[in-house]
Amino acid sequence: MRYRRLGHSGLFVSELCLGTMTFGGSNDMWGQIGQLGQDGADALVRTAHEAGVNFYDTANVYARGRSEEILGQAIRNLGVPREEVVIATKVHGQMGEGPNARGASRGHILDQVKASLGRLEMDHIDLYQLHGVDPATPVEETLEALDMLVRHGHVRYVGVSNWAAWQITQAVGVAEARRLAPIVSLQAYYTLAGRDLEREIVPALQAMNVGLMVWSPLAGGFLSGKFDRDGKTAEGRRASFDFPPIDKDRAYDAIEVMRGIAEAKGCTVAQVALAWLLHQPVVTSVLVGAKRVEQLTDNLGAVDVELSGDDLDALGKVTELPMEYPHWMIAQQSAYRRGLIEDEYR
Repeated sequence: MRYRRLGHSGLFVSELCLGTMTFGGSNDMWGQIGQLGQDGADALVRTAHEAGVNFYDTANVYARGRSEEILGQAIRNLGVPREEVVIATKVHGQMGEGPNARGASRGHILDQVKASLGRLEMDHIDLYQLHGVDPATPVEETLEALDMLVRHGHVRYVGVSNWAAWQITQAVGVAEARRLAPIVSLQAYYTLAGRDLEREIVPALQAMNVGLMVWSPLAGGFLSGKFDRDGKTAEGRRASFDFPPIDKDRAYDAIEVMRGIAEAKGCTVAQVALAWLLHQPVVTSVLVGAKRVEQLTDNLGAVDVELSGDDLDALGKVTELPMEYPHWMIAQQSAYRRGLIEDEYR
């Protein structure tokens, strides 16, 4: 397991992060994702820890807080010192009745951080993330509330999730101008089956040195290698919860290439999909979730899969995004000057 610096912070996190969306679900949407109780969660956390994972991600809305409770108990059951793990959780989703029980207002953030700390039974959260965009709250109010939490020691670092490039840029600028706690990370969807992030968000993150945490790296299980273009249906989350949306023809093309690479390297298709993400310079950590230890163990094996330049070229070509304006114009107009820069380093 390798460790990478989270954005421009001094915090190092494992390149794989254990996601806990499968913890605690019941007969609702979360139950379709996972219904792990304490014993099952303990086994996953133990397996991840033994593999060198120090990064664990949850959210207040996962199973209406039950995921946070189970994760906190699992860490205590494992007997790992608190300072050896990095705990990330989120705020934004509906956690009660009424119009103020969700979003990124000062009141909701301050209420929910207390609730999350109580469920985790911890005195601080290492990374507190805004789980979505709140168009009803000024970004200044949100960032000032998060800064207050950092100054009081309840939160160490702050990040966002599912934000557009311009929104991240705005928040980074406001935080810098007002000397508030900086945005250090974005948690976003990014896979071989969905590379939309590369249009605007990836360049923005690289320019501002903001870290990237990837959720659903197997596109909800679609890139696990269990699905075929001929209509074969595999068991798993995709069979009942077809999310996130993907271009399935492009995904099948990618799976065919991945199968060839996996066969040559003696690994699984899922490991190739995860390894591709780990080879992307913008990626800090990839979230892996599981219902079974065997599934998690397979995902953890991705850190040992080395993709060659030819492998990356083949995967890049088959999943390449069609160029949209202004990118085709920028590419055309900047080609000469870009060539001069590249010649400098040859």
